[in-house]
Amino acid sequence: MATYLLRRAAFLVISLFLASVLLFLLLRLLPGDPANSLLSIGATPEQIAAARHQIGSDLPLLEQFVSWLGRLVTFDLGTSFVSTLPVGPEIASRLAVTVPLTLLSFLLAVVVAVPIGFIAAYRSNSWYGSLLSGLSQLGIAVPAFWVGMLLITVFSLRLRVLPAGGFPRDDWADPADALTSLALPVVTIALVMSASLIRYVRSATLDVLGSDYLRTFRALGSSFTGAMWRHGLRNAAVPVVSILGIELATTFLGAVVVESVFALPGLGSMLIKGIAQHDYPVIQGILFVSTFAVLVIGFVADLVQRLIDPRLRGTVSGNAR
Repeated sequence: MATYLLRRAAFLVISLFLASVLLFLLLRLLPGDPANSLLSIGATPEQIAAARHQIGSDLPLLEQFVSWLGRLVTFDLGTSFVSTLPVGPEIASRLAVTVPLTLLSFLLAVVVAVPIGFIAAYRSNSWYGSLLSGLSQLGIAVPAFWVGMLLITVFSLRLRVLPAGGFPRDDWADPADALTSLALPVVTIALVMSASLIRYVRSATLDVLGSDYLRTFRALGSSFTGAMWRHGLRNAAVPVVSILGIELATTFLGAVVVESVFALPGLGSMLIKGIAQHDYPVIQGILFVSTFAVLVIGFVADLVQRLIDPRLRGTVSGNAR
C-alpha cells in the first residue's frame, strides 16, 4: 500500500506538471495578444509595446513558462492583467460558491441515484423497474442548462417560490439565504448527474445479483438482506466508487455552465470574463485549480477503492507486486 501511495503521488505531481505545460501552450496558441486587454482602440505601436512589456508577453515563451511555473510552486497564480488583483485570493472567494454547489449537488445525486438504481436492478423484470431504467436513459440526453431554464420557469417565474439566480452580497453570512439561492442550481446538477449514476448503480447491482457467491450464501440459509449487506454491498461499491469519482469531477466542471445560467458569482463567471478579456493569469489559474481538483478526486477515489476491496491492495498500477 505504501508503494502504491508513493507511485500514485508521483503520478499526481507529474500529471500536474504536464497539465501546466498544456495549459500554458494552448492559451498561447489562441489568436490575439493579451496586451490588447489593456489598450483602447487605435493604440499606437509604442503603447502596444509598453503594454506587452508590462504583462511580459514580449518575453520568450520559455522564460514566460519558467516564471509562471516558479510562481505555481509558491502557490502564486499571478496577477490579473485587467484588474491588477492577485488571482489566487479571487479564485478562493469564488470557490465559496462553486465548492458548496458541487458538493451539495453530488450528495443529492447520490441520495437519489443509489436507491433508484438498486430498485431498477432488483425489479428489472417489472414495469416500474423498466420505467426507472428508461427515465434514467432519457435523463442522460437532457442538457443541464435546459433543465436549469425549465426549473427557473416553473419555480421562479410561475410559482415564485425560489430565486431565479444571483447570490447574497454577504456570501454565507446568512446560510439560509445562501442555500435558498443555491437550491435550483443544486437540483439542476443533481438531476442530470443522477440520471447517469442510476445506470451505473443498476449495472453494478445486476452483476452482484447474478453472482455465484450471492447464490451460494443464499443457498446456505442466509437471507437476501444479510447476503447483500455482508458481501454484495462491498462488491457493488467498488465499480461505483470509481464512477463516483468521475461524476464528482464532472460535477465540479459542469458547475461552471450552471453558474452561468443562474448568474452565480463562482468560477464560471470569472472564467467567462477572463476569456472575453484575454486575461491569461485568470484563465490559467482557474483551469489549473480545476485540473488539480479533478486529479485529487481521482486520487481519493483510487484510495477508497483499495480500502473497500482487499484484492486491490496486492497490486500496484494493476500489476501484482
